[in-house]
Amino acid sequence: MPSKTTVPVPSPVGSPVDDHAPSVRTTPAPVKRYLDHLFVECGLAGNTLSAYQSDLLSFWDTLEIRDVVLRDVTMQDVQAHLIALQERGLSISSIARHASAIRMYLRYLFAEREIRRDVATLLESPRRWTWNKLPRVLHYEQVEELLAAPAPKEEFYLRDRAILELLYATGMRVSELAHLTIEAVNLKIGYLRCLGKGNKERIIPIGSAARDALAEYLDIHRPQLVRSDAVRLLFLSRNGRLLDRSNIWRLVRKYATRAGVGSQASPVSPHTLRHCFATHLLAGGADLRIVQELLGHVDVGTTQIYTHVDEAHLKMVHSRYHPRP
Repeated sequence: MPSKTTVPVPSPVGSPVDDHAPSVRTTPAPVKRYLDHLFVECGLAGNTLSAYQSDLLSFWDTLEIRDVVLRDVTMQDVQAHLIALQERGLSISSIARHASAIRMYLRYLFAEREIRRDVATLLESPRRWTWNKLPRVLHYEQVEELLAAPAPKEEFYLRDRAILELLYATGMRVSELAHLTIEAVNLKIGYLRCLGKGNKERIIPIGSAARDALAEYLDIHRPQLVRSDAVRLLFLSRNGRLLDRSNIWRLVRKYATRAGVGSQASPVSPHTLRHCFATHLLAGGADLRIVQELLGHVDVGTTQIYTHVDEAHLKMVHSRYHPRP
């Protein structure tokens, strides 16, 4: 079975793995070394590392159940784990995420000569698993209703309106928006500097509606939230601290429900606005490579799914309005 050597997840300040690691369970040493590699060598963010850790611990459990020594792991062991995930009711996209994490881990182990076979080359690309699962996208009118949902008399109207406008105007991930600083935004020329996955920087234009909403928030509301000049984050909570991504998720969901574009069965999230940003740009004639750059995708294949979303919409329109569908 796998090596029983485990070490508690360390707790020095600044390590994303430490901030998001399970508080009770210890992480096996071979997994811990890989997570440290991702943090130090690859510069992955805390949320990403936390997801990798969870997926790999689940895989480690399967190896222990099957009494498999790590150096002898086979494709059959990986398949058994993925089948177990399916039997637990995980979605195709979740299983594909697990498969991707395992594939990268096995590739690392083979490069480090910790396993005997290059099992990763036998694992099918997760993209094939999720290609037919199209992201939910709101129509233009629904986006307008969502952006108009915050009421002017509400306490956090200016902040919340600026957040919604910026999510749709830039297509940023929720974690990117949460950690955006004042210095990263230049309203005069209408651009912001965004740090994405792996601390990769990209420049994103800001439309006039988002610029106006941001300017009003910065002039009127943010000064009321600031408790210390040392805090340079753009969006602040009631206490003048980081408005974390879970709070932003709840914020978007609240206004989506109010606007009538979200439900318990089909919720709207910050990522929905990212999908809308990409799909609406492509539908308007934007170049795929430009949209890839704006989203911060490494592989253009990841961006291509939004062209399929638009094709699905065209098919729906055709079948609905054509006299002989």
